[in-house]
Order: sequence, then C-alpha cells, then structure tokens
Amino acid sequence: MLNKKQLLLAAVVFCATYTTHELSIASAQKDNAAAAQTLAAARSSQIVDAANAFLATLSPSQKTAVLFAFTDAEQRAHWSNLPLGLFTRKGLRRGEMNEAQRTALSNLLATILSSKGAKLVREQMAADDMLKKHGGNRPDLIYGNEYYYASFLGAPSATSPWMFQFGGHHLGINATVVGPNVTLAPTHTGAQPVTFTSLEGEWINIAEEEVARVAKLVGSLTEEQRRKAVISDRGIDMVLGPGQDGKTLHPEGLPGSEMTAAQKTAFLDLIKSRLEILNADHVAPKIAVAQKNLDNTYFAWYGPITGIGTSYFRVTGPTVLLEFAPQELFGSPDQHHHNMYRDPANEYGSAWTAIK
Repeated sequence: MLNKKQLLLAAVVFCATYTTHELSIASAQKDNAAAAQTLAAARSSQIVDAANAFLATLSPSQKTAVLFAFTDAEQRAHWSNLPLGLFTRKGLRRGEMNEAQRTALSNLLATILSSKGAKLVREQMAADDMLKKHGGNRPDLIYGNEYYYASFLGAPSATSPWMFQFGGHHLGINATVVGPNVTLAPTHTGAQPVTFTSLEGEWINIAEEEVARVAKLVGSLTEEQRRKAVISDRGIDMVLGPGQDGKTLHPEGLPGSEMTAAQKTAFLDLIKSRLEILNADHVAPKIAVAQKNLDNTYFAWYGPITGIGTSYFRVTGPTVLLEFAPQELFGSPDQHHHNMYRDPANEYGSAWTAIK
C-alpha cells in the first residue's frame, strides 16, 4: 500500500496532469475558433470584392437603381415569394443585365452561398422558366429567370454593415454582411414545380435532400414521439413568411431533449439541409450553435404523418426557425413549396448592428 506521502505526491501529479490536459483542450479550442474567424474574415473580404466587381459592371443609372441606404427599412423588408403581377420589386432586374453583368452577379451569389445554395438559386429560376413555358397559373402573372432582382443596402465594405438582396418568384435571399459575419436570416426559398426536366434537359428535384432527411427523422419516431410532434392532421400555410418580420412563434411539438442520439443526428441533418445554402466559412458557427441548442429545439408537424413532401413541418429553436409549407394552390402540394428560414436572435444581422 502507498503511504500518505506517496498518495499526496500521486494526487499532485494527477491534478497537474489533468490541469495540463484541460489547458491543452482550451488552447486547441481557442486556436480553432481563431482559425474559423480568420476563414470567415477572408470569405467576407471575397464577398466584398465580388460585390464591388458586380457594381463595377453597372452603368450610372443601373447603380442608382440597385443601391439603397443601409438604414432603408422599407427596402430591407421589401421581398416576397410572389411573382411579378402580384408583387413589384425594387432594384435591378436580371433581364436588364448584359452577359458580363449576369456573370458577375452569379459570381457574387456563388461567393456568398455554398455550391448547394448557388445551385438552388439556378434551379428555382429554372422552375420559373418552366412556368413561363407552360403559361403559368394566370395570364396576369409574369414568370421567368429575367424577373429576379438584385439590390444593395449600404455600400459593400469590410468594416461597415451592408446587405445584398436577390429575389423573385419563390426566392428572397437577404444576406447581411457585418465585418467577418454573414447571415441569410430571413431567407425564403421554394419552387413550382419542384421536380421537372429543365429547358436544357437536366432532371431537377429541388427538395430532394430536405424531403429525404425529414423522412428519415419522421420514420425513426416512436408512436409516443409522433403524438407529441404531430400538432394536427391538417396542413397549414407558412406562418412567418414575407411581411411577418418581428413576429415570433411559441415552440411546439417534440423537443430534441426527448430524442435518441441517432434521432438528434437526423434532426441536426434536417436543419443543416436549409442552413447549408450559406457558404461553409460562415455557416459553421451557426450549425455549432444549433447543435448546442438542439435539446431546446422543437420539431412540429401539420398534416398526415405519411405526407412526406406534402405536409407542413416546422423547426423552432433559439437561433433557428424553419418552415416547410407545401401549397395546394395551383396543383399538387408536392410540386409547390414555400420554405422559410429565420434566426429569432439575429434577423437582418440585428445582433451585430444598431438596426433592430
């Protein structure tokens, strides 16, 4: 047996080793955070360069059309999922841009978004081209990729806050840039149709990943969990869409705290399917916070539980609010989606700026 002196020495050695290990972990975490911040700052700089490169292609009159003050609250909230004929956008219309300007615009979107996000934008415009080809839903509505608009609130800057908006039918991207930080909250995505062969002959399924991921989560739920998750067997429309800034929703449904480890992974993957339209350097901290808050994040379902892709679902957490809202208007609900992403803690970058 060890004597008292040996036991004391062993305890001192253990504490020193444990403290060194803890300090090493803390140091590694600090280094990782610093590296992530460096990557985010570098990406923000690239976004500023891409924005200025786009602006440099514009004529004086086009610049006048596309630039707004950062404090312009009316323009900040002036986005919609509706087509031309039901909603008139401000800014510079894509159809009024020449090829070089469209290329610069695409490069800006590709710098702000991930490859998945840039692909989503192209696919949503391709869906609108299909509506145009087939006459749309009503003769007074106007469709097509040329009816998407770009606008800036504030001048692109590495230090001062500014915002880039790009939107049209079923699309409203609102990217707020504040130094090394970028958020897309709030952003609307969706499509009609959802699955189709494009005019170029490409097969497109816009909602494939998200529908597959929610199917995996729903399929893993027990009967008791389903009873908590399913709020109603009847679907509802989008609640916090365009024009609903400043409103909140009380969390309802099944909390992450009542999910198994595997279900939590599936739940986080579902959240990622929407968040990851933002570039990897800026989305990483958002995913980390969403994962940290997963126990306090809720999954709610409205509609038949078997209605994957045709029933409404919602994710409500401290920094993430997602809505998936199929529409029965103008056809099958699996072919007409309205989807919303909001961050209750940082809409339009409000956590980083004086704009509230």
